[in-house]
Amino acid sequence: MSGNTNTTTIGAMGAPSRRNTELALLVFAVLIPVFAYVNVGLAKEGTVPAGVLGYTGGLGLLAGVAHLMVRKFAPYSDPLMLPIATLLNGLGLVLIWRLDLEPSITTPQLGGAMAPGQLMWSTLGVALFLGVMVFLKDHRVLQRYTYISMVVALVLLVLPMFFPAVHGARIWITIPGVGSLQPGEFAKIIIAVFFAGFLMVKRDALALASRRFMGLYLPRGRDLGPILAIWALSLLILIFETDLGTSLLFFGLFVIMLYVATERTSWVIFGLTLSAAGAVAVASFASHVQSRVNNWLDPLATVDGAVTETAQVMYAFGSGGIIGSGLGQGYSRLIGGIAPKSDYILATVGEELGLTGLMAIVVLYALLIERGLRTALAARDPFGKLLAVGLTGAFALQVFVVAGGVTGLIPLTGMTMPFLAQGGSSVIANWALIAILLRISDTARRPAPSPAPSPDAEMTQVVRT
Repeated sequence: MSGNTNTTTIGAMGAPSRRNTELALLVFAVLIPVFAYVNVGLAKEGTVPAGVLGYTGGLGLLAGVAHLMVRKFAPYSDPLMLPIATLLNGLGLVLIWRLDLEPSITTPQLGGAMAPGQLMWSTLGVALFLGVMVFLKDHRVLQRYTYISMVVALVLLVLPMFFPAVHGARIWITIPGVGSLQPGEFAKIIIAVFFAGFLMVKRDALALASRRFMGLYLPRGRDLGPILAIWALSLLILIFETDLGTSLLFFGLFVIMLYVATERTSWVIFGLTLSAAGAVAVASFASHVQSRVNNWLDPLATVDGAVTETAQVMYAFGSGGIIGSGLGQGYSRLIGGIAPKSDYILATVGEELGLTGLMAIVVLYALLIERGLRTALAARDPFGKLLAVGLTGAFALQVFVVAGGVTGLIPLTGMTMPFLAQGGSSVIANWALIAILLRISDTARRPAPSPAPSPDAEMTQVVRT
């Protein structure tokens, strides 16, 4: 035994916090939109925009405050989600401002200047992000509100039925002094909470099969009730609100979470069959849905002697080529109305940044989805796993239906591209979604507390020293 005797306690080794990595990525997530902002100003006006310092300071402040709150309240959370969300939000602001500068053929401007409003909504979204970080200490608390969340989600989905239709769909509500909001954006988060809590309790019963047919395990008849009820509700949304996007998101989210909970491929087969049958049935008599399907089948058709918006989007993608025409040098204004800033903002990306820029945006979304699924795999509790899958699945479905609709893969749904497109409800809801995923990630990666050493272990450590 040496003269210097010291005792050490060896604790459990946990994952590094990676907050410095997040900070470094946030610097790039702010600088890239700033360079894009300057590029647009040079292309449109031949000079550096006067508001570049304000834009840099505003975006940097939002990113910095969000990072500090994550560092304090979720130090072990995923280091990539916040930078990717910041980058997409910043690029969206630049694209909307770029379209604000363009005079339209049909209106003095493309729906008016929307970049200031989008910046305000982005600030509110980050504020909600901070609120979730501070007040949601443990995501498992949400499990207590499983059936309350179902009621709230149903109320949010039904509310637009009592307001006038906008562009053929009833997806908006008008609040005096606030403006128009889209409740479906918030409903997707609340629905994921309900599905996670419901399936965690019922997954064993839903996983049981009565017989096997053509390699598929068929569910028991009494277990078909939940999926039939959700299918019927999604059809009611599609019929009364003519909202194809929310209907697909709502039903698709349930099928994804049901498959993850039960690991039964048969549920996916039933889900896809019911979804296709319902869509075909509604499209046969709903004029709004019919028009979107017709535009998808024949995008180059003319209406009253003018080409459709779908055709203009195809021309935009075609003229962009591989590397694009350059920021500020495209003709997305020909699409008309406010569609370039909402439904068709990816057309501006494809035209001015080309296939290269469009694929870079898609890769950013894919990375965000991958980090969400990684969070689900790392979660230590079943509710957290299902909730992370549900939130990530809702985000992935929205990206797919929007990108698929704009590129002509599927009919246009009218939903907005998360973080990128103009829409206050969308940006606020998606910031909240990212916050909940970060909370689950922090719980999953946080090192477990080391057990207190016994007296015998401490004596053994002293003797060895």
